[in-house]
Amino acid sequence: MDDCYEDVKGTWEERFEAKYGRWRGFVDDVVYAFADCGDLSRGFARVYCDSCRSEYLLAFSCSRRGFCPSCAAKRGAIFGAFLQEEVLEEVGHCMWTFTIPKLLRPFFLHRRELLGPLCRAAWDTVAELIAEAAGEDVRPGMVAALHTSRSDLAWSPHVHALASRGGWDRDGTWHPIPFVDEKAAELLFRQKVLVFLEKEGLVGSDRLELLDSWKSGHTGFSAHNRVTASPEDSVGAERLARYLLRAPLSLERLELDGAVARYRHKQAARSDGEAFDRQELLARLLMHVPEPRLHLVRYYGHYSSAARARRRRTEETAGEAGDTANTATTSAEQEPSSAEKRRLRRQWARLIRRIYEADPLLCECGRRMRVISFLTDPPVIDKILRHLELEAPGSQRGPPSDDEQQQLAS
Repeated sequence: MDDCYEDVKGTWEERFEAKYGRWRGFVDDVVYAFADCGDLSRGFARVYCDSCRSEYLLAFSCSRRGFCPSCAAKRGAIFGAFLQEEVLEEVGHCMWTFTIPKLLRPFFLHRRELLGPLCRAAWDTVAELIAEAAGEDVRPGMVAALHTSRSDLAWSPHVHALASRGGWDRDGTWHPIPFVDEKAAELLFRQKVLVFLEKEGLVGSDRLELLDSWKSGHTGFSAHNRVTASPEDSVGAERLARYLLRAPLSLERLELDGAVARYRHKQAARSDGEAFDRQELLARLLMHVPEPRLHLVRYYGHYSSAARARRRRTEETAGEAGDTANTATTSAEQEPSSAEKRRLRRQWARLIRRIYEADPLLCECGRRMRVISFLTDPPVIDKILRHLELEAPGSQRGPPSDDEQQQLAS
């Protein structure tokens, strides 16, 4: 891994810059952290059972975005649980996908700050069409995620968004909208994208004429909203939420044979796929690593941070009034606060149960295990690993297990 990365880094300007953009120095930290991800010699937590005194070591993860498939699966599970339990209302939702033509994609490769306005254009499109369909001033809720990777790892900036199938008026009344025309959304999205690109001085009259000259019905833009989840389908809504943060790389479609890597399209036959050397594969992956301060997920309308905060304050005010009226309740009987509930829901053990349907803190003896310490001191780590005859310090982790690969590919 280290040798391949250094080769890519050393030849980036002459070999990869024209296709994948300029070199971005922050990817050093991402790659080096990935190399240590799951490596016990870099630190771990000790999980111990007080009953039978059995224990196991849990290696630290890198938690880097857009590169590590294992951490992406974990991040997607956390995000899906958060949306389903803390953000999404019990209404119908659909998954919107907005794409742009190849002619415009290089602008977003070389000027990634344009990805924010691209996401905003998707929101404005959904909000305007739902308000028009409702015939009154309503605001939907939408959670949008920026993506840059096509299924073959080529550069393709697009937006995936989970949006309510309707909106709320100023009084908080829900107005369902069962259908929004995709073609109307495509044309409106196209107009909004071209307007902000023209303001940036990137699209002139000649390029607009070229886009307008395409065959009728084929604008190069697209808007898709046919994947839905009903109000009762909380599992389906969480599954769509996880999809918003999927990793660019699917290990199930990757085949390595010596110095050659073959990566299949997700709808291609198992024997098909594009072949390139490992340096080319790594360069494609590095192209999709997001900047450290780039927000990949954005909340709009009824699901915006400001709107959720207003509703939370209203609920807390109502709760305080109820608590004042019912002074007989003891502190031991009180429910945990909202902040405590959110913290409990995102506990590591519960997250693992969501992904693998197994409790990592349930010992073979049937008792509960607990995390007793976090080890980060190299001499102590070395001593423990040698005593337990585990992998030697400095060794790299092996490939993900079959269960991990299935989860990452889903």
